[in-house]
Amino acid sequence: MGMSVTTSVATEDDAERILKLQFLCYQGEAELYGDWAIDPLTQTLESLRAELKEHHVLVARLGDEVVGSVRGWVDADGVGRIGRLMVHPRMQRHGLGSRLLSAMERQLASGPRPLTGYRLFTGHRSVGNLRLYQRLGYRQTQVEEINTKLSFIVLEKQVAQPAEQLAATA
Repeated sequence: MGMSVTTSVATEDDAERILKLQFLCYQGEAELYGDWAIDPLTQTLESLRAELKEHHVLVARLGDEVVGSVRGWVDADGVGRIGRLMVHPRMQRHGLGSRLLSAMERQLASGPRPLTGYRLFTGHRSVGNLRLYQRLGYRQTQVEEINTKLSFIVLEKQVAQPAEQLAATA
């Protein structure tokens, strides 16, 4: 009998498992760009624990195993910032990344401040990531050249206005 993957808010007890998953998941990105000093591979457990307190962090679980995670927060301009979306390599291409991203969008939208949209970024060679984000409604808004090997593609998605706001502006 198979198990279902569940999504929930991460706890401090998840920190080590998230960091191990992050290290595994970002190996491919490091290889793609020829840089094993990227932030996801050098993040410390202490800084991840701080993120768990300061930001929204969701995890996907298969039984007790953390097989996916995503982080987010709302900035001062009301933009939901989403990052570190990761899915265990053996669980990829089953819709888990889409589920995690959608769950984070809902998490950020349920907060006290109204959102104007969502923003995330990925490396210019990360074709699979770009395809996923575009399929989920994100559109490229800028390119930030980090160095000669890496540019970040920034993508944004607008928040749909509730029907009552649309009626008030008509």
